[in-house]
Amino acid sequence: MEFNIHGQVLLAVFVVAAIMGAVANKTNFCTMGAVSDWINIGDTGRMRAWVFAMAVALIGVLGLEAASTVNLYAETFPPYRTANFAWLRYILGGLMFGIGMTLGSGCGNKTMVRVGSGNLKSLTVLVVASIAAYFMLWSAFYEMVFLPWIGPTTINLAHYGVPNQELSTLLASMFGMHSVAWFHLLAGAIVAVGMLAFVFKSADFRGNRDNILGGGVVGLAIVAGWWITGGPWGQRWKEFAQMAIDVPSRVQVQSYTFVSPMGDSARYLLDPANLALVNFGVIALAGVIIGSFIYAVATRSFRIEWFSSGKDFVSHAAGGALMGVGGVLSMGCTVGQAITGISTLAIGSILTFLAIVI
Repeated sequence: MEFNIHGQVLLAVFVVAAIMGAVANKTNFCTMGAVSDWINIGDTGRMRAWVFAMAVALIGVLGLEAASTVNLYAETFPPYRTANFAWLRYILGGLMFGIGMTLGSGCGNKTMVRVGSGNLKSLTVLVVASIAAYFMLWSAFYEMVFLPWIGPTTINLAHYGVPNQELSTLLASMFGMHSVAWFHLLAGAIVAVGMLAFVFKSADFRGNRDNILGGGVVGLAIVAGWWITGGPWGQRWKEFAQMAIDVPSRVQVQSYTFVSPMGDSARYLLDPANLALVNFGVIALAGVIIGSFIYAVATRSFRIEWFSSGKDFVSHAAGGALMGVGGVLSMGCTVGQAITGISTLAIGSILTFLAIVI
């Protein structure tokens, strides 16, 4: 692959993802673990790390927007701030993904991290989730099974004079105001401060370097993704794609998410000679796995782990299927919606986060 702007963007995406994978392995950053710790033993440390990642990502996005570096009101992948509020997709997909990650012993990001550490159970989850996501994205499965009854429930906010589903836009419309930049930044700052207050209220969290490091690095990785694809590099990347003979896939403003890239990876593996299919998400998955692998080897924590029983296999396979279908349905996962999406203050992302946790 020629090392043009497309190659430079993908390399940057890979490096950031590898760092995220290594740090997630070291710190045991896990969104499913965050929920289970909270529910089962009352430990909120990893939940606060997750919220800290959201806060860092949100603050970073607010900074990028204040500097006019990125415009997340324009087209993004997925379309977080779209005026089409698909509330049933968010809720149903989030519920399916939440159940799936519980059966599969981890969310999308944790699945990648465990694959890099030698966990063959997570590799099975990855394979099944990738197949399920592929059919949701690249076949008529979604149109046949879900669209006929989910499509009519989607609310087009533009019909009510609301141009998008971003939080400050909705608040401004409720109070009869025009959505302006200062109000968006103010609303975002209030949300971010609230998150940080919750996170650092805990003395245990303040004293746990791993939770702070894990949440901080994941949050910064999300900001980096937005900057890479939405900043000056992103503009050159789009111009390159418009002129390319073989148009690269998904050349859009985006950041890290881990379910639709599974489907994209399956699509690429079906046609490995077509390098145009190697996109942001495919490279991100590879980066997290390799980063985790390097850390596991360096710390001698790499261990092959297999299923303890047939029931264990069925549980993980079913979890992978639910994660693949649910993650595409909700247009994101515990990272793609619950960190990347929340950094855009999209109401759909908040709704998905709540559905996953519940």
